[in-house]
Amino acid sequence: MTGAPRKRALIVNCYVDETRRGVARSFKIPQTLGPVFLAGGLAPDRWDIRVHNELSDGPLENPDVLGWPDLLVLTGLISSLDRMRQVTAYARTLNPRVLVVGGGHLARAFPRFCATFMDVVCQGDVEEIRDVVAGHFGAGYASEAMIPRFDLGHWIGPVGHVESSRYCNFKCDFCILTAEGRKYQVDPVDHLDRQFAAQGRKRIALFIDNNFYGSDRAAFRERVACAGRRWRDGTIGNWSALVTADFFRDPANLALVKQEGCIALFSGVESFDPDWNARVNKKQNTDDGAELIARCLDAGIMFLYGVILDLANRPIADIRRELEFILSCDRITLPGFLSLPIPLPGTPYFWEVFDSGRLLPSTKVRDLDSTTICVEPLDPLDEAVRFVRDLQTLRGYRGKAIRHGLRFHARYARRLSPLQHLVAATNSFLAAAPLAATLPKRLGSRAAPRTFVSTTEPLDAFYQPAFRVDAKWAHHFQPVLLTDEARGLSAELADDLEASRPARKRSRAESLPAVA
Repeated sequence: MTGAPRKRALIVNCYVDETRRGVARSFKIPQTLGPVFLAGGLAPDRWDIRVHNELSDGPLENPDVLGWPDLLVLTGLISSLDRMRQVTAYARTLNPRVLVVGGGHLARAFPRFCATFMDVVCQGDVEEIRDVVAGHFGAGYASEAMIPRFDLGHWIGPVGHVESSRYCNFKCDFCILTAEGRKYQVDPVDHLDRQFAAQGRKRIALFIDNNFYGSDRAAFRERVACAGRRWRDGTIGNWSALVTADFFRDPANLALVKQEGCIALFSGVESFDPDWNARVNKKQNTDDGAELIARCLDAGIMFLYGVILDLANRPIADIRRELEFILSCDRITLPGFLSLPIPLPGTPYFWEVFDSGRLLPSTKVRDLDSTTICVEPLDPLDEAVRFVRDLQTLRGYRGKAIRHGLRFHARYARRLSPLQHLVAATNSFLAAAPLAATLPKRLGSRAAPRTFVSTTEPLDAFYQPAFRVDAKWAHHFQPVLLTDEARGLSAELADDLEASRPARKRSRAESLPAVA
């Protein structure tokens, strides 16, 4: 490949914020690592690479950047489908020859539809980018080894992000990983060690694994030991990870991670109602949630979690009782976020609410965030809207949240470090002021006041093109619907969605051989 021309690649993490503003949240945790890992698949001596993370940098609308690349690589969450189309429209207007490649959960959920605006729709893991690059530009343009380009992750800051495993060994009904059905896998520990070395010294290392604990106990201990070595040699100040609730059933686990430098653990509590957890197939959450959290805190490890408020299957009065319990119990941290369940395409939860006719009409893919009512609630819709609107700032609960914080810090004054107390205080702030707590460097604007209902929710400001786009791409600024006006599957996505429907089990009569 000596003398081969250099190419230009633009890698974009497309993002839409739940506030419906074009914000730039450089301090939101966790941040995406997709662009950094994708850049690692491109041979550094053959590519000039730019990375834009819309979560930390805000919406990409700069013509000089959008018209620059030979290769445009897109990644993002399900709700960012429209943003991917918009970024593609900008890039193709400015450079019709650009090769557009996309992947991730969104591309796996809607492969047929994504093929209408992408040249290559990746169905595999992030490493597939090497095969794509080799196939379209030549083998020498793909990297020999997939080492993340942390040097391009300008948003990472003092918090390092590493990955040691993928997917999960549980199958919660609302989780996109359940829809994809991929087997839990652990990376070789030397790959983790290379990531620590590549990112340099960090104050905290955050494992971005879907489930750091997993099902392989020997591999778990090996990865903990690797993190411990990096903690002792000063590469990282401390580390944090996401684990499932079964981790806490063995008291030795807490002692192990504590002695190896773990400062905080995130776990999907989701609800303190055991009946609801059982209903959504969260089999790992069988223990008392409050007791589990207190056990972790007593061990000197900060406990982080979120709560899902299922208005479709629980009355608001019941959910209010749960919130009152959380705010009155100073043995536990406050949740870092309060979320509505999201009917992610292909999940058992999606098919449950769709088949029962409860998925609201004219729901947009854009609406699949944590603050928009997409499923018909048990209570009257206007009451649900007031509840969700007030929840964005803990209206009616702020005083209790402050009092909880004071009692919590007094209880754990000696057991937790100053940094852990700061995290706990920030956690409370996140629940009461989720936008301000992330210290956005750009607030952006929104087109109209929110309704918090998918059917009537106004569009974000970026649905108006930032500059003139070619007429053939103008339709990319129209939202893609998930459901039509009659609550059926939208024509655009019906084929993709039906392909994700779980196979119906045949009855015994259907399985019998036909009689001639």
